[in-house]
Amino acid sequence: MIGVLTGFAVVGVAIITGYVIGRIDLLGENGGMVLARLSFFVLNPFLMFIVLSDADVGMLFSSLLPVSAAAAVVVFLIHGLIAKLAWRRDWGDTVMGSLSAGQVNGNNVGIPISTYLLGNAAYSAPIILMQQIALTPVTLAILDALSSGETRWWRAIARAFRNPMVIGSLAGMAVALTGIDIPPIVHAPLELVANAAVPVILISFGMSLHGQRVLTTVGRRRDVMLATALKLILMPVAAYLLGRFAFGLDDHALYVVVVLAALPTAQNVFNYAQRYGIGYVLSRDTVFITTLGCIPVLFLTALLLAT
Repeated sequence: MIGVLTGFAVVGVAIITGYVIGRIDLLGENGGMVLARLSFFVLNPFLMFIVLSDADVGMLFSSLLPVSAAAAVVVFLIHGLIAKLAWRRDWGDTVMGSLSAGQVNGNNVGIPISTYLLGNAAYSAPIILMQQIALTPVTLAILDALSSGETRWWRAIARAFRNPMVIGSLAGMAVALTGIDIPPIVHAPLELVANAAVPVILISFGMSLHGQRVLTTVGRRRDVMLATALKLILMPVAAYLLGRFAFGLDDHALYVVVVLAALPTAQNVFNYAQRYGIGYVLSRDTVFITTLGCIPVLFLTALLLAT
């Protein structure tokens, strides 16, 4: 269990640091937005390239991938149906709520948790692959269309594939599939920049928490609670049921997919909200609550399923 605590200590220190920076106004009123843009356009693309290019291809396309993808689809659909049909939310809030419910933190939390709890950082690679290669282009195309008013879907998708994060992910995937050996003189500086992504995103998130209290925005509390419940409860249960009965995973693989499904909402969802000005409070509150709430869920998962 020390692995879970270690993984969250890494995340917690960076978030607290960001909160203190925001509290003392060290970077000024636009500091958080500058860090968010730096992460979105520069640091995250480097991180995606390094993580995916270094990943083992066999692990990337293991049986973990379809189970994780199916669990995410279940959550996306349930949230989308409730938000759009029952609550009549607009498309922006529906998309950001679904992402908050089903996109997991495979990088900032997933890598340390995979390292310390599962014993191998590569277990988070299939999640990162699915989200960056399949989910991110679609998400960015939708958010681009919503924010710009673009109604021609092919142009929105074309713009998404010009996004630096998607380019970095596709380039990393190409390196992994072709087996190209990146020389150290190239890999080392890329890795240096990539290593800045996680702390900067977490510090930016911590800064956003200063002066804010979760679940205080009238009219959005139930959206946050729905996304949180789907993320922390339904998604791990869906991963277990799908892995056990639909895909026939062995005990260890089942443990891995449930742990991955129990990870908190991805910081990138908050990063998207900052970038496009859509679903800011919803994503911020859900990221915060699920980051704290997933700790007991992960402990329970380890207690019940660890092999």
